[in-house]
Amino acid sequence: MKRLTKHKLLFFISFISILVLFGGVGYFIFSISKLSNIENNLRLFGSIVLAIFSLILFILNLRFLGKYKKVKLFIVIILMLLIGGVCIFAGYNVDRVYGTLAKVSDTSGYTTYSSSLVTLKDNKAKTIKDIDDSEIGILKDKTSYEGYKIPLEVLKKQKLENKTKEYDSYIALIDALYNEEISYIFLPTNYSVMFGNMEGYEDIKDKTKVLLTESKKVKEEKDDENSANAKAITEPFTVLLMGVDSDAEGIKNGSFNGDSLMVITFNPKTLSTTILSIPRDSYVPIACFPGERKNKITHAAWKGETCMMNTIENFLDINIDYYVKINFAGVVQLVDALGGVEIDVPYNLCEQNSKRQWGENTIYIEKGLQTLNGEQALAFARNRHPNPSMCSSKWTNYTSNDFIRGEHQQEVVTALLNKFKDVDSLDTVYKLLDTISNNMVTNMSTEQILSLYNVFKDVASKSVGMDDMTDVLGIQRLKLNGYDARIYDYGGTNLSLYNYVLYDDSVKAVSNAMKENLGKKKTKVIKSFSFDVNTPYEKEVIGADETGAKSLVQLPSFVGKTVDYVRSYCSSHGISVSVKGGNGYVLSQSVPSGANVEDVSSITVTAGGNTTSTPSTSSSSSSSSKDEEDDVLEDNGIVPTEPEEGDKEDTVVTPPEQPEETEPEEPQTTE
Repeated sequence: MKRLTKHKLLFFISFISILVLFGGVGYFIFSISKLSNIENNLRLFGSIVLAIFSLILFILNLRFLGKYKKVKLFIVIILMLLIGGVCIFAGYNVDRVYGTLAKVSDTSGYTTYSSSLVTLKDNKAKTIKDIDDSEIGILKDKTSYEGYKIPLEVLKKQKLENKTKEYDSYIALIDALYNEEISYIFLPTNYSVMFGNMEGYEDIKDKTKVLLTESKKVKEEKDDENSANAKAITEPFTVLLMGVDSDAEGIKNGSFNGDSLMVITFNPKTLSTTILSIPRDSYVPIACFPGERKNKITHAAWKGETCMMNTIENFLDINIDYYVKINFAGVVQLVDALGGVEIDVPYNLCEQNSKRQWGENTIYIEKGLQTLNGEQALAFARNRHPNPSMCSSKWTNYTSNDFIRGEHQQEVVTALLNKFKDVDSLDTVYKLLDTISNNMVTNMSTEQILSLYNVFKDVASKSVGMDDMTDVLGIQRLKLNGYDARIYDYGGTNLSLYNYVLYDDSVKAVSNAMKENLGKKKTKVIKSFSFDVNTPYEKEVIGADETGAKSLVQLPSFVGKTVDYVRSYCSSHGISVSVKGGNGYVLSQSVPSGANVEDVSSITVTAGGNTTSTPSTSSSSSSSSKDEEDDVLEDNGIVPTEPEEGDKEDTVVTPPEQPEETEPEEPQTTE
């Protein structure tokens, strides 16, 4: 020992180099040990070799230090410092990647609900402490965290003695606030995005302000059969991409609103992929609504991602293994970190920026193949209206809708995949990790995400020399076909809303394509193929052209029709009828026309006198009632006929020919 410590400076340097070597090697081996399912044999072999080599350097260090062979000692020390330093650097980067994946992964089973106390913008109150003793509006649904449970907890926590007033829906709450029937209401924190696209509520963000926001994590019940750990990642799987649209960056700052839904099936054995964008207005049974009442699918998000996943599973008849929730605002950073994405823009367009601002912040994109920056890519993915009130004709001369927006989102996703495979800068990797960790969350475990390495490795090896990842992944686009309908949301928002009613045959075709890719159904083999050299080949979009019978039956207007007709119609649709007044022509009905007959169990109609009635010789009140009835009938095209001179005893009212039930016209404005 005395020989080793004889030259104190060299001994100190040797001691430091030994610490760096073993500290770095140990840190690196520990870091890569967390990368389960990634090159297991290589990691084990590399760790053993590195440990043996480090031990050899350690022995040589002691030997050369004891014999005071400075040149050889310096070489060993340099090697020890170099290897230790490289291991520390490599271990740090491995830890950073693992930490990002761990942050993105959320297998806790908790869902975060957030509720806000809202009032009109001109209310003098600035915080919850400033409110008066007015009633506070909450949702009647006692199972709702954002509308009922959290509000009650807030009132208790803030020691407020305000009485609460319950409403049937969020729309009823907002209407009561707008009409100044109540001064304060509780809404989901993301209410400006949830309701800002609905007719009549576009300016809700400008009309209201938030006095307080409260969040709560809730443990959701897991379905063992469909839990994230139920299927190995090496097998075919389904993932649901859900867009979080908020004004702020960060996945925690915005609740899921259901505007962007994309279902992807992937078969790692064949590297085949199907991709489906679900229109936000699709009219489907909502899993968490009473009786799975049908509604537009975006409203399933009001009950959280579990409700959305169950809803999609039910109507597509597939299991969703994983979900990935992405904040739209983070797309800006992601695209910019990759240096932009190449998109062939089909027309000039304008759109609000990532913070939903117009004016000088408006995003303009010209037609043509180009590289879009983050703001432009987000605007392209969001756009579904020409916005003529915001931009000149140069930027609004096109037709768009939810389907076109879905196609644009798929193009952005594909363009991002093409950019990911070319990342070769550590600085870019760091930017991507930061962006992903702040703007994405999934129910995949960290180990499951890591197991995708082998898939990515296979894809990367087969994509060498290819510019388009779609050629490697064999992406098959799917599309749900349907028709437009304006449906009265009876028992829900009680508004007449635009919906997109899906054809059963289209849903079935899309579902079968997914099942085939997942190996759940035998693939049909195409034995013949015809083509025309003069016609460019276009890949089939499964489900796009499927139609079939229209299953939606809407309640007609009974005004002006006979009570007998109402009874006959309702009897054939399982609806009980109550009649007020006479037994003649209907003057009003309790359930508005346009409601889905599936949602109507009973109806009350108010009718006038008999279709053939004897004029009364009595009071003016009867005359007034008769005049009122005639006014209603005339407004509906029903004209009482004057009796012939000799037939004064009876007054006959001739009803118009009963119109056939027709499909609703395509609405001029949509939610």
